[in-house]
Amino acid sequence: MTASPVASLRLQDQIALVTGASRGIGRATALALAAEGAKVVVNYASSNTAADAVVQEIMAMGGDAIALQADVAQSDQVDALFNAVMEKWGRLDVLVNNAGIARDTLLLRMKLEDWQAVIDLNLTGVFLCTKAASKVMLKQRSGRIINVTSVVGEMGNAGQANYSAAKAGVIGFTKTMAKELASRGITVNAVAPGFITTDMTADIKADEILKLIPLGRYGQPEEVAGLIRFLASDPAAAYITGQIINVDGGMVMA
Repeated sequence: MTASPVASLRLQDQIALVTGASRGIGRATALALAAEGAKVVVNYASSNTAADAVVQEIMAMGGDAIALQADVAQSDQVDALFNAVMEKWGRLDVLVNNAGIARDTLLLRMKLEDWQAVIDLNLTGVFLCTKAASKVMLKQRSGRIINVTSVVGEMGNAGQANYSAAKAGVIGFTKTMAKELASRGITVNAVAPGFITTDMTADIKADEILKLIPLGRYGQPEEVAGLIRFLASDPAAAYITGQIINVDGGMVMA
């Protein structure tokens, strides 16, 4: 994504935390929110070099950002992450639960640790971060939470029992949190990407997948980030909550 001057500033002076923001959809989202004027917390699990590069990109476009390490599947690290955000800026306006991993194999070959690792990060991590964020946002009586799920959480996919189960869980969790938090002015929505050009899809056989996508191509991280930016910052999104919105080239049509 080419850096450009901060323009519309719909998130001016607001704080946004993006988990798993050092690459792919997370990186594109961090840059998109910064372009709206948000001060961005670039969370990463292990690659501080990549996270620092995202921070530098944001600073180069006139924004403000910090990189904070935390494995969001670990409750003590999530607590430390949110404490650091509050110590730095004293509030949180946008949470994007993006961090995730995939460990694909057929069920009969899937090890328990592969099941548990995917559930822990992709689903429990969303629970832990949302719980921590909601404590802040409930006091503020405002906030926007966007969860990154997947089309496989809606349609399933052979070889991804763990990933599909976790992402389906995120969908149910999103709808429940939307109902629980709405009375305090907090919206909770989910974005369901299809096949997006990221490290996670690099080894997938494109020809077979493209036949399933009406638009005939993979999506780009910036296209997912664009929807997240709308849900996080646009005044028109204030009346949208509890929704699962696909960015999949028409792959899944209810």
